[in-house]
Amino acid sequence: MDTTSMKRNVSLKAPSLDSKLGGGLSGKLPEPHPAGRIKHGGPKQLLRFFLFLTYFLGICCITLTTQILATPLYFIDRDIYHAALALTKQNFGLLLVTGTQWWSPTVIRVSGDDSIRGQLHRTADGRLETDFPARIVFMANHQIYTDWVYMWWSAYTSRMHGYIYIILKDTLRLIPILGPGMMFYEFIFLTRKWAKDQKILSKALLRLKTRSSRSLTSGKRVLDPMWLLIFPEGTNLGKNGRSKSAAWAEKSGTPDMRHLLLPRSTGLFTCLQELQGSIDWVYDCTIAYEGIPRGQYGENLFTLRSTYFQGRPPKSVNLYWRRFPISSIPLDDSKAFEKWLHKRWLEKDELIEYFLTHDRFPSEYDTKEEEVLEKAVSSQSAGYIETNVKLAHWWELTQIIAPLASLAFICNIIAKLWNFAVYGNLRGMG
Repeated sequence: MDTTSMKRNVSLKAPSLDSKLGGGLSGKLPEPHPAGRIKHGGPKQLLRFFLFLTYFLGICCITLTTQILATPLYFIDRDIYHAALALTKQNFGLLLVTGTQWWSPTVIRVSGDDSIRGQLHRTADGRLETDFPARIVFMANHQIYTDWVYMWWSAYTSRMHGYIYIILKDTLRLIPILGPGMMFYEFIFLTRKWAKDQKILSKALLRLKTRSSRSLTSGKRVLDPMWLLIFPEGTNLGKNGRSKSAAWAEKSGTPDMRHLLLPRSTGLFTCLQELQGSIDWVYDCTIAYEGIPRGQYGENLFTLRSTYFQGRPPKSVNLYWRRFPISSIPLDDSKAFEKWLHKRWLEKDELIEYFLTHDRFPSEYDTKEEEVLEKAVSSQSAGYIETNVKLAHWWELTQIIAPLASLAFICNIIAKLWNFAVYGNLRGMG
């Protein structure tokens, strides 16, 4: 066992007699949570919860109202309608960015292998900007519920936060306000019953493959941007899921993972098959949160309450990017694809092991002499960028209320013209 692992294991042991007596010779008490002590007491937590809920639901209601008001555009001009919905999707992305920036600020470390070299940039003010393509399928391991927040933020860094599509569990459409909003966004809801899901998925993918709009420069129709997000594990990592994954691995004779769940290949295989010819790359993100001890699970440590209201977010969120050309992926054989995906997950498992040992993913500053991993880690990589989740410009927030403000202004003008025509003044009767 290496020194780092020993330290992690020691941190999980019961407090010593010294600590019970107030710290003993060391003068320190063990921290029960990887992010340290609770920073905000009960009353302040309630205040933070109230402010967050007010802000979150307020923006969601504004966004849903804008979506409903934009519905007639569907029958007038489809291009304008889809552009309007893309703006509302951007609004929700801005909500996630600001919500994380204000309630759960933390360090974000982003790195990758050779395949994404030159696509990660740090701006003068410390923000991350990425040069990922306008049309991709991107996949990730699923650690905790907030994974998708950082994936949406990743789309924001490429200015693609208005074109993200997510494959979700069907029950999520029933959430008040959020459910209808996600349906307007054309997120893909699956029931986990393949006989039914196959038709739903194929129909949705056909729309994403063929939807186009007229270019303002050339006048020709071009495919709309699309970032399709899928979590092949199907659920976030937890004790129950890990047990089921291990049992399936033993039953099927498949090599199991140490830090991940076995991926399910059917959904991703269908996505890539259906979208062939309209995308060139599959992007893969390995997510890890600093401070999760071996054998424990992030969902138990970094809850929404801990992360957003107690002031105990992860010390850092770490993203490691790779990409694979569609032409290199076996899409003519489901069994061969299943093996391909399993191999990618074994590589991700090794990346997580590297992270647990070094508290970060590999970067171009790591030497090949370490050779603790296979190709996924030992190859020269694209360096890492340390940044935060934050807005590029404060005035982007005005975009959220602009549609309703414009509508109110137009309605006010129409009302005044009506009053002048009928009553001879701008105020109406009297």
